[in-house]
Amino acid sequence: MRTLIGSVRRELTDRMLILNERHLARVLTEYETHFNTHRPHRSLRQRPPNPQNPIPLARPASGTTIHRTPILGGLINEYRPAA
Repeated sequence: MRTLIGSVRRELTDRMLILNERHLARVLTEYETHFNTHRPHRSLRQRPPNPQNPIPLARPASGTTIHRTPILGGLINEYRPAA
């Protein structure tokens, strides 16, 4: 839990102006999805706890197209190799 609270603070609330309780709930829900399905965790060998898609062990080959998905208006970005 301590790691999650630190991550939320460093990656989210220190960089974003929260307008009200409803805004905070929406932002935390979106961050929670990112944290659990995409964000790498050191203790899990750079894997997310519940990945939506399998993450390859090796780096993509040179010249591979990478897709960027902005999260929280671009505050955080997720990157995936193109299919």
